[in-house]
Amino acid sequence: MSKSHRFPAVIIAAGLVLICGLVPAAGQEQPVKAETPALITSCGQSPGPNTIKVVMQRLKLAYDIDPLATPSTLRAKAQAGTPYKSLIIVMGASLKGMGGAGISIDDELARAAALIAEARKLGIKIIGAHVEGMKRRAQGASAGDTTDEQSIDAVAPNSNLLLVYKEGNSDGRFTAIARAKNIPLIEVEKMMDLVPALEKLYSKSEKEITAPFRGSR
Repeated sequence: MSKSHRFPAVIIAAGLVLICGLVPAAGQEQPVKAETPALITSCGQSPGPNTIKVVMQRLKLAYDIDPLATPSTLRAKAQAGTPYKSLIIVMGASLKGMGGAGISIDDELARAAALIAEARKLGIKIIGAHVEGMKRRAQGASAGDTTDEQSIDAVAPNSNLLLVYKEGNSDGRFTAIARAKNIPLIEVEKMMDLVPALEKLYSKSEKEITAPFRGSR
C-alpha cells in the first residue's frame, strides 16, 4: 500500500481508538438522579409516606402526597401541563392503615401495578422506598402476616431506583432484587440520612451521587 493510502487509514484507526475511549466501560457507575415535581404514594398504607413528605418539605422540593393515588392522578397532572417527573412509592403494609381506608392488600397490589404501568407509559421515574426498617418487614409482623413482603414484591422489582433504610435490608432482600433486576440501590444508615440522600438525588448540579447497581427500566 502506498503512503497516500496508508495515511487516511492511520487517521481513521486513531479516530476509532479515541471514540472507543469515550464509551463508559461496562459496569461503570452512572449518576443517579430524579426530577420534581414528585408524587408520593403508598403500597400498603403504612405511615412511611409521611417520612418522605417531611424530608421533601425540609428540602423545599415540589411534591404532592396521595396515599391512594391512581393512574388518573398521573394523567390529570400531565393534562394540566405540569406532569410529575418522579413517583415515590413507599413500600410497607399496615393492616390498621388499610383497614382505615377500607381496602385490602389485594386492592393495594392492583393499584400499585396500575400506577406503575401508567408511570412507565408517561415516562415518570419510579422510586421504590422502604423507610421503616425491620419493624415494618414481615419478620417483625404478626405470625402469618406477609402483607409487607407482598408490597415489596409488587414495587421493588418494578422500580427504576430503590431507596431503603439499611436496617430494613439486613437480610439482603433489597440488595438481591437490585442485583437481579439491575436497579440502582441507595441505602441510608440512619433516618436523618434521608435528607442528604434526597437532596443529592434531586440535585441538578453536576456532582450527582452514584449507586452500586446500574441499569434502567
